[in-house]
Amino acid sequence: MQEEHFERWTLPNGIRVIHREVNSPVSHLGFFVNMGSRDELPDEHGLAHFIEHVIFKGTERRKAYHVLSRMEDIGGELNAYTTKEETVVHATFLNEHYARAIELFNDIVFHATFPAKELEKEKSVIVDEINSYLDSPSEMIFDEFDELVFSNDPLGRGTLGTPKSVYSFNDNSVRKFLKRGYRTDQMVIASVGKIDLKKLKALIEKFFGHEVGSSDSITKRSSFSGYKPERLEVKKSNYQTHLMMGNVAYPSDHEDRIGMFLLSNILGGPGMNARLHMTLRERHGYTYNVETNYSTYSDTGLFAIYLGMDEKFLKKCIDLTHKELRLLREKGLGTLQLHKAKQQLLGQVAIGQENNQSQMLGIGKSILAFDEVRTWREIGEKINGLTSSQLLKIANEVLDEKDFSYLIYKSK
Repeated sequence: MQEEHFERWTLPNGIRVIHREVNSPVSHLGFFVNMGSRDELPDEHGLAHFIEHVIFKGTERRKAYHVLSRMEDIGGELNAYTTKEETVVHATFLNEHYARAIELFNDIVFHATFPAKELEKEKSVIVDEINSYLDSPSEMIFDEFDELVFSNDPLGRGTLGTPKSVYSFNDNSVRKFLKRGYRTDQMVIASVGKIDLKKLKALIEKFFGHEVGSSDSITKRSSFSGYKPERLEVKKSNYQTHLMMGNVAYPSDHEDRIGMFLLSNILGGPGMNARLHMTLRERHGYTYNVETNYSTYSDTGLFAIYLGMDEKFLKKCIDLTHKELRLLREKGLGTLQLHKAKQQLLGQVAIGQENNQSQMLGIGKSILAFDEVRTWREIGEKINGLTSSQLLKIANEVLDEKDFSYLIYKSK
Protein backbone atom coordinates (compact mmCIF):
# COMPACT_ATOMS: atom_id res chain seq x y z
CA MET A 1 0.00 0.00 0.00
CA GLN A 2 1.09 3.56 -0.72
CA GLU A 3 2.63 5.29 2.32
CA GLU A 4 0.15 7.65 3.91
CA HIS A 5 0.98 11.28 4.55
CA PHE A 6 -1.40 13.69 6.26
CA GLU A 7 -1.28 17.46 6.54
CA ARG A 8 -2.67 18.82 9.81
CA TRP A 9 -3.27 22.28 11.16
CA THR A 10 -5.56 24.13 13.56
CA LEU A 11 -7.35 27.39 12.89
CA PRO A 12 -7.05 30.17 15.52
CA ASN A 13 -10.66 29.48 16.58
CA GLY A 14 -9.82 25.85 17.38
CA ILE A 15 -11.23 24.06 14.33
CA ARG A 16 -8.85 21.22 13.46
CA VAL A 17 -8.14 20.31 9.84
CA ILE A 18 -6.64 17.18 8.32
CA HIS A 19 -5.97 16.56 4.63
CA ARG A 20 -4.56 13.71 2.60
CA GLU A 21 -3.70 14.21 -1.04
CA VAL A 22 -4.66 11.37 -3.38
CA ASN A 23 -4.29 11.11 -7.13
CA SER A 24 -7.95 10.92 -8.07
CA PRO A 25 -10.36 13.15 -10.00
CA VAL A 26 -12.83 12.86 -7.11
CA SER A 27 -12.43 14.48 -3.69
CA HIS A 28 -14.19 14.03 -0.35
CA LEU A 29 -14.80 16.58 2.37
CA GLY A 30 -16.31 16.14 5.81
CA PHE A 31 -17.28 18.42 8.69
CA PHE A 32 -17.39 16.72 12.10
CA VAL A 33 -18.90 17.97 15.36
CA ASN A 34 -18.32 16.25 18.71
CA MET A 35 -22.02 16.22 19.57
CA GLY A 36 -24.33 13.24 19.18
CA SER A 37 -27.41 11.61 20.61
CA ARG A 38 -25.80 10.75 23.95
CA ASP A 39 -25.33 14.48 24.53
CA GLU A 40 -29.07 15.15 24.46
CA LEU A 41 -31.02 16.05 27.58
CA PRO A 42 -33.99 13.82 28.48
CA ASP A 43 -36.45 16.11 26.64
CA GLU A 44 -34.19 16.28 23.56
CA HIS A 45 -34.36 12.64 22.44
CA GLY A 46 -33.61 12.66 18.70
CA LEU A 47 -32.63 16.33 18.53
CA ALA A 48 -29.05 15.76 17.28
CA HIS A 49 -30.43 13.75 14.36
CA PHE A 50 -33.20 16.32 13.79
CA ILE A 51 -30.57 19.05 13.46
CA GLU A 52 -28.65 16.92 10.97
CA HIS A 53 -31.77 17.05 8.80
CA VAL A 54 -32.81 20.67 9.22
CA ILE A 55 -29.44 22.35 8.64
CA PHE A 56 -30.12 21.68 4.94
CA LYS A 57 -33.50 23.41 5.01
CA GLY A 58 -32.45 26.99 4.48
CA THR A 59 -29.66 29.42 5.31
CA GLU A 60 -29.12 33.16 5.36
CA ARG A 61 -28.09 32.89 1.69
CA ARG A 62 -30.07 29.94 0.31
CA LYS A 63 -33.45 28.27 0.39
CA ALA A 64 -33.66 24.51 0.91
CA TYR A 65 -33.75 23.72 -2.81
CA HIS A 66 -30.62 25.76 -3.49
CA VAL A 67 -28.76 24.08 -0.61
CA LEU A 68 -29.52 20.64 -2.02
CA SER A 69 -28.81 21.68 -5.61
CA ARG A 70 -25.49 23.32 -4.87
CA MET A 71 -23.54 20.05 -5.10
CA GLU A 72 -25.95 18.02 -7.18
CA ASP A 73 -25.87 20.57 -10.01
CA ILE A 74 -22.21 19.68 -10.59
CA GLY A 75 -22.69 15.93 -10.17
CA GLY A 76 -21.59 15.89 -6.55
CA GLU A 77 -23.22 14.37 -3.49
CA LEU A 78 -24.11 15.98 -0.16
CA ASN A 79 -25.11 13.97 2.88
CA ALA A 80 -24.96 13.78 6.67
CA TYR A 81 -25.32 11.33 9.53
CA THR A 82 -25.63 11.29 13.31
CA THR A 83 -24.19 8.77 15.74
CA LYS A 84 -24.24 8.59 19.51
CA GLU A 85 -21.12 10.79 19.74
CA GLU A 86 -20.85 12.91 16.59
CA THR A 87 -22.69 14.68 13.79
CA VAL A 88 -21.11 14.68 10.33
CA VAL A 89 -21.82 16.54 7.08
CA HIS A 90 -19.92 15.22 4.07
CA ALA A 91 -19.67 15.74 0.33
CA THR A 92 -18.15 14.06 -2.73
CA PHE A 93 -17.30 16.08 -5.83
CA LEU A 94 -14.85 16.60 -8.69
CA ASN A 95 -11.59 18.22 -7.59
CA GLU A 96 -12.29 21.57 -9.25
CA HIS A 97 -15.28 22.14 -6.94
CA TYR A 98 -13.45 22.28 -3.60
CA ALA A 99 -14.32 25.97 -3.12
CA ARG A 100 -18.00 25.30 -3.75
CA ALA A 101 -18.08 22.49 -1.17
CA ILE A 102 -16.19 24.43 1.51
CA GLU A 103 -18.37 27.51 1.13
CA LEU A 104 -21.52 25.38 1.29
CA PHE A 105 -20.36 23.65 4.48
CA ASN A 106 -19.81 27.03 6.09
CA ASP A 107 -23.26 28.16 5.03
CA ILE A 108 -25.20 25.20 6.38
CA VAL A 109 -23.23 24.70 9.61
CA PHE A 110 -22.92 28.32 10.73
CA HIS A 111 -25.71 30.15 8.88
CA ALA A 112 -28.72 27.81 8.86
CA THR A 113 -31.95 29.67 9.65
CA PHE A 114 -34.31 26.77 10.54
CA PRO A 115 -37.50 28.15 8.92
CA ALA A 116 -40.57 27.09 10.93
CA LYS A 117 -42.39 25.76 7.86
CA GLU A 118 -39.42 23.58 6.90
CA LEU A 119 -39.04 22.30 10.47
CA GLU A 120 -42.64 21.15 10.51
CA LYS A 121 -42.28 19.33 7.18
CA GLU A 122 -39.09 17.61 8.29
CA LYS A 123 -40.73 16.30 11.46
CA SER A 124 -43.06 14.23 9.30
CA VAL A 125 -40.12 12.98 7.23
CA ILE A 126 -38.24 11.85 10.34
CA VAL A 127 -41.31 10.17 11.84
CA ASP A 128 -41.63 8.27 8.56
CA GLU A 129 -37.97 7.27 8.95
CA ILE A 130 -38.73 6.04 12.48
CA ASN A 131 -41.68 4.03 11.16
CA SER A 132 -39.50 2.43 8.49
CA TYR A 133 -37.25 1.15 11.27
CA LEU A 134 -40.26 -0.17 13.17
CA ASP A 135 -41.19 -2.09 10.03
CA SER A 136 -37.74 -3.72 9.97
CA PRO A 137 -37.15 -5.92 13.03
CA SER A 138 -33.63 -6.82 11.90
CA GLU A 139 -32.72 -3.13 12.23
CA MET A 140 -34.93 -2.17 15.16
CA ILE A 141 -33.49 -4.92 17.36
CA PHE A 142 -30.07 -3.23 17.32
CA ASP A 143 -31.47 -0.04 18.86
CA GLU A 144 -33.58 -1.92 21.37
CA PHE A 145 -30.60 -4.05 22.37
CA ASP A 146 -28.65 -0.84 23.10
CA GLU A 147 -31.56 0.27 25.25
CA LEU A 148 -31.53 -3.06 27.10
CA VAL A 149 -27.75 -3.03 27.73
CA PHE A 150 -27.33 0.64 28.60
CA SER A 151 -30.62 0.85 30.49
CA ASN A 152 -31.49 4.48 31.38
CA ASP A 153 -28.16 5.90 30.19
CA PRO A 154 -28.25 8.28 27.18
CA LEU A 155 -26.16 5.69 25.29
CA GLY A 156 -29.22 3.44 25.30
CA ARG A 157 -31.41 5.87 23.40
CA GLY A 158 -31.72 5.50 19.64
CA THR A 159 -30.52 8.40 17.52
CA LEU A 160 -33.88 8.93 15.76
CA GLY A 161 -35.96 9.77 18.81
CA THR A 162 -39.69 9.04 19.05
CA PRO A 163 -42.61 10.61 17.16
CA LYS A 164 -43.60 12.42 20.36
CA SER A 165 -40.12 13.87 20.97
CA VAL A 166 -39.62 14.85 17.32
CA TYR A 167 -42.94 16.68 17.11
CA SER A 168 -41.99 18.66 20.23
CA PHE A 169 -38.91 20.31 18.66
CA ASN A 170 -38.89 23.90 17.48
CA ASP A 171 -36.46 26.65 16.53
CA ASN A 172 -35.68 27.32 20.18
CA SER A 173 -34.86 23.64 20.87
CA VAL A 174 -32.46 23.58 17.94
CA ARG A 175 -30.65 26.79 18.85
CA LYS A 176 -30.26 25.81 22.52
CA PHE A 177 -28.65 22.51 21.49
CA LEU A 178 -26.30 24.23 19.04
CA LYS A 179 -25.33 26.84 21.62
CA ARG A 180 -24.55 24.16 24.16
CA GLY A 181 -22.39 21.93 22.01
CA TYR A 182 -21.39 23.30 18.60
CA ARG A 183 -18.06 24.73 19.75
CA THR A 184 -15.31 25.39 17.25
CA ASP A 185 -12.78 23.53 19.41
CA GLN A 186 -15.05 20.49 19.05
CA MET A 187 -15.09 20.63 15.23
CA VAL A 188 -12.93 18.95 12.58
CA ILE A 189 -12.68 19.38 8.82
CA ALA A 190 -11.35 16.31 6.98
CA SER A 191 -10.33 16.24 3.33
CA VAL A 192 -9.12 13.49 1.01
CA GLY A 193 -8.54 14.65 -2.54
CA LYS A 194 -6.30 16.45 -4.98
CA ILE A 195 -5.84 20.16 -4.40
CA ASP A 196 -2.89 22.48 -3.91
CA LEU A 197 -2.29 22.63 -0.16
CA LYS A 198 -1.86 26.42 -0.11
CA LYS A 199 -5.16 26.83 -1.93
CA LEU A 200 -6.92 24.46 0.48
CA LYS A 201 -5.57 26.33 3.51
CA ALA A 202 -6.61 29.67 2.02
CA LEU A 203 -10.16 28.42 1.30
CA ILE A 204 -10.65 26.97 4.77
CA GLU A 205 -9.24 30.09 6.42
CA LYS A 206 -11.52 32.28 4.28
CA PHE A 207 -14.72 30.42 5.09
CA PHE A 208 -14.04 29.04 8.57
CA GLY A 209 -11.21 31.05 10.11
CA HIS A 210 -13.45 33.81 11.40
CA GLU A 211 -16.39 31.72 12.57
CA VAL A 212 -16.77 31.33 16.31
CA GLY A 213 -18.86 28.57 17.84
CA SER A 214 -20.44 28.66 21.25
CA SER A 215 -18.08 29.62 24.05
CA ASP A 216 -20.26 27.89 26.62
CA SER A 217 -18.56 24.99 28.35
CA ILE A 218 -19.57 21.75 26.68
CA THR A 219 -21.60 19.43 28.87
CA LYS A 220 -19.26 16.72 30.09
CA ARG A 221 -20.40 13.24 29.16
CA SER A 222 -21.07 11.06 32.16
CA SER A 223 -19.37 7.68 31.91
CA PHE A 224 -21.58 4.64 31.65
CA SER A 225 -21.44 2.27 34.61
CA GLY A 226 -23.54 -0.29 36.44
CA TYR A 227 -24.10 -2.78 33.63
CA LYS A 228 -26.23 -5.78 34.58
CA PRO A 229 -27.04 -8.67 32.23
CA GLU A 230 -30.68 -8.67 31.11
CA ARG A 231 -32.87 -11.04 29.12
CA LEU A 232 -35.99 -9.90 27.31
CA GLU A 233 -38.32 -11.78 24.97
CA VAL A 234 -40.82 -9.84 22.87
CA LYS A 235 -43.64 -11.17 20.72
CA LYS A 236 -43.64 -9.67 17.21
CA SER A 237 -45.68 -10.22 14.06
CA ASN A 238 -42.65 -11.58 12.21
CA TYR A 239 -42.04 -14.64 10.10
CA GLN A 240 -38.57 -14.97 11.60
CA THR A 241 -37.17 -15.02 15.13
CA HIS A 242 -34.48 -12.39 15.75
CA LEU A 243 -31.83 -12.62 18.44
CA MET A 244 -29.26 -10.21 19.84
CA MET A 245 -26.82 -11.25 22.53
CA GLY A 246 -23.75 -9.51 23.85
CA ASN A 247 -21.80 -7.77 26.58
CA VAL A 248 -20.24 -4.42 27.32
CA ALA A 249 -16.68 -4.19 26.04
CA TYR A 250 -13.67 -1.87 25.77
CA PRO A 251 -13.89 1.87 24.95
CA SER A 252 -12.33 3.38 21.84
CA ASP A 253 -8.99 4.23 23.47
CA HIS A 254 -8.44 0.89 25.25
CA GLU A 255 -5.27 -1.07 24.49
CA ASP A 256 -7.27 -4.29 23.94
CA ARG A 257 -9.73 -2.89 21.41
CA ILE A 258 -7.73 -4.18 18.39
CA GLY A 259 -7.75 -7.66 19.89
CA MET A 260 -11.49 -7.36 20.46
CA PHE A 261 -11.99 -6.41 16.81
CA LEU A 262 -9.99 -9.48 15.79
CA LEU A 263 -12.08 -11.81 17.98
CA SER A 264 -15.29 -10.28 16.63
CA ASN A 265 -14.01 -10.84 13.10
CA ILE A 266 -13.15 -14.47 13.86
CA LEU A 267 -16.62 -15.12 15.24
CA GLY A 268 -18.87 -13.31 12.81
CA GLY A 269 -17.00 -10.97 10.51
CA PRO A 270 -17.86 -10.41 6.84
CA GLY A 271 -15.88 -13.47 5.73
CA MET A 272 -17.95 -16.52 4.84
CA ASN A 273 -15.47 -18.61 6.86
CA ALA A 274 -16.26 -16.86 10.17
CA ARG A 275 -16.84 -19.42 12.92
CA LEU A 276 -20.50 -18.68 13.59
CA HIS A 277 -21.27 -18.59 9.89
CA MET A 278 -19.60 -21.97 9.37
CA THR A 279 -21.27 -23.55 12.40
CA LEU A 280 -24.79 -22.17 12.18
CA ARG A 281 -25.28 -21.81 8.45
CA GLU A 282 -22.87 -24.08 6.60
CA ARG A 283 -22.83 -27.09 8.93
CA HIS A 284 -26.39 -27.03 10.24
CA GLY A 285 -28.44 -24.74 7.97
CA TYR A 286 -30.09 -23.07 10.95
CA THR A 287 -29.76 -19.44 9.87
CA TYR A 288 -29.19 -17.13 6.94
CA ASN A 289 -28.25 -13.95 8.83
CA VAL A 290 -25.23 -14.14 11.15
CA GLU A 291 -23.09 -11.19 12.19
CA THR A 292 -21.09 -9.76 15.05
CA ASN A 293 -20.54 -6.10 15.87
CA TYR A 294 -18.08 -4.38 18.15
CA SER A 295 -18.97 -0.70 18.72
CA THR A 296 -16.65 1.58 20.66
CA TYR A 297 -17.48 4.79 22.50
CA SER A 298 -15.35 7.23 24.48
CA ASP A 299 -16.01 5.48 27.80
CA THR A 300 -17.29 1.98 26.97
CA GLY A 301 -18.04 -0.41 24.15
CA LEU A 302 -20.52 -3.07 23.10
CA PHE A 303 -19.91 -6.49 21.57
CA ALA A 304 -23.03 -8.02 20.05
CA ILE A 305 -24.08 -11.04 18.01
CA TYR A 306 -27.12 -10.90 15.74
CA LEU A 307 -28.91 -13.99 14.40
CA GLY A 308 -32.13 -14.48 12.46
CA MET A 309 -33.69 -17.94 12.31
CA ASP A 310 -36.82 -20.06 12.41
CA GLU A 311 -38.04 -20.17 16.01
CA LYS A 312 -37.58 -23.95 16.18
CA PHE A 313 -33.83 -23.43 15.81
CA LEU A 314 -33.51 -20.72 18.48
CA LYS A 315 -32.22 -22.89 21.33
CA LYS A 316 -29.85 -24.78 19.04
CA CYS A 317 -28.43 -21.52 17.70
CA ILE A 318 -27.89 -20.17 21.21
CA ASP A 319 -26.24 -23.41 22.38
CA LEU A 320 -23.91 -23.59 19.38
CA THR A 321 -23.00 -19.92 19.76
CA HIS A 322 -22.16 -20.51 23.43
CA LYS A 323 -19.97 -23.42 22.35
CA GLU A 324 -17.97 -21.18 19.98
CA LEU A 325 -17.59 -18.55 22.69
CA ARG A 326 -16.38 -21.22 25.13
CA LEU A 327 -13.77 -22.45 22.65
CA LEU A 328 -12.31 -18.94 22.36
CA ARG A 329 -12.19 -18.62 26.16
CA GLU A 330 -10.67 -22.02 26.84
CA LYS A 331 -8.45 -22.78 23.87
CA GLY A 332 -5.90 -20.29 22.56
CA LEU A 333 -5.51 -19.89 18.82
CA GLY A 334 -2.75 -21.99 17.29
CA THR A 335 0.04 -20.36 15.32
CA LEU A 336 -1.57 -21.01 11.94
CA GLN A 337 -5.06 -20.02 13.12
CA LEU A 338 -3.75 -16.76 14.55
CA HIS A 339 -1.77 -15.98 11.41
CA LYS A 340 -4.82 -16.56 9.19
CA ALA A 341 -7.03 -14.44 11.45
CA LYS A 342 -4.54 -11.57 11.35
CA GLN A 343 -4.16 -11.77 7.57
CA GLN A 344 -7.91 -11.69 7.11
CA LEU A 345 -8.35 -8.60 9.28
CA LEU A 346 -5.34 -6.87 7.69
CA GLY A 347 -6.82 -7.46 4.25
CA GLN A 348 -10.22 -6.11 5.26
CA VAL A 349 -8.67 -2.99 6.78
CA ALA A 350 -6.50 -2.43 3.70
CA ILE A 351 -9.47 -2.76 1.34
CA GLY A 352 -11.39 -0.28 3.49
CA GLN A 353 -8.48 2.15 3.24
CA GLU A 354 -8.69 1.99 -0.56
CA ASN A 355 -12.09 3.71 -0.40
CA ASN A 356 -11.21 7.41 -0.22
CA GLN A 357 -14.59 8.42 1.20
CA SER A 358 -14.28 5.85 3.99
CA GLN A 359 -10.76 7.06 4.68
CA MET A 360 -11.91 10.69 4.91
CA LEU A 361 -14.65 9.74 7.37
CA GLY A 362 -12.20 7.62 9.34
CA ILE A 363 -9.50 10.25 9.74
CA GLY A 364 -12.05 12.92 10.62
CA LYS A 365 -13.54 10.79 13.36
CA SER A 366 -10.07 9.85 14.62
CA ILE A 367 -8.98 13.49 14.94
CA LEU A 368 -12.28 14.36 16.63
CA ALA A 369 -11.99 11.55 19.18
CA PHE A 370 -8.24 11.14 19.73
CA ASP A 371 -6.58 14.15 18.05
CA GLU A 372 -4.41 11.73 16.06
CA VAL A 373 -4.55 9.39 13.08
CA ARG A 374 -2.87 6.03 12.96
CA THR A 375 -1.37 5.13 9.60
CA TRP A 376 -1.96 1.82 7.87
CA ARG A 377 1.53 0.74 8.95
CA GLU A 378 0.78 1.51 12.61
CA ILE A 379 -2.53 -0.36 12.47
CA GLY A 380 -0.79 -3.31 10.83
CA GLU A 381 1.84 -3.38 13.56
CA LYS A 382 -0.89 -3.45 16.22
CA ILE A 383 -2.68 -6.34 14.54
CA ASN A 384 0.50 -8.31 13.87
CA GLY A 385 1.62 -7.78 17.47
CA LEU A 386 -1.39 -9.57 18.96
CA THR A 387 -0.63 -12.84 20.74
CA SER A 388 -2.73 -15.90 21.47
CA SER A 389 -2.51 -15.24 25.22
CA GLN A 390 -3.79 -11.67 24.75
CA LEU A 391 -6.79 -12.92 22.80
CA LEU A 392 -7.47 -15.57 25.43
CA LYS A 393 -7.50 -12.87 28.12
CA ILE A 394 -9.86 -10.67 26.09
CA ALA A 395 -12.19 -13.59 25.37
CA ASN A 396 -12.46 -14.36 29.07
CA GLU A 397 -13.14 -10.72 29.93
CA VAL A 398 -15.81 -10.09 27.29
CA LEU A 399 -17.09 -13.35 25.78
CA ASP A 400 -18.48 -15.11 28.84
CA GLU A 401 -22.14 -15.83 28.11
CA LYS A 402 -22.96 -15.55 31.83
CA ASP A 403 -22.36 -11.80 31.43
CA PHE A 404 -24.40 -11.53 28.24
CA SER A 405 -27.68 -9.74 27.75
CA TYR A 406 -30.26 -11.28 25.40
CA LEU A 407 -33.03 -9.70 23.35
CA ILE A 408 -35.28 -12.05 21.41
CA TYR A 409 -38.09 -11.17 18.98
CA LYS A 410 -40.35 -14.22 18.75
CA SER A 411 -43.11 -14.53 16.20
CA LYS A 412 -46.66 -14.43 17.55
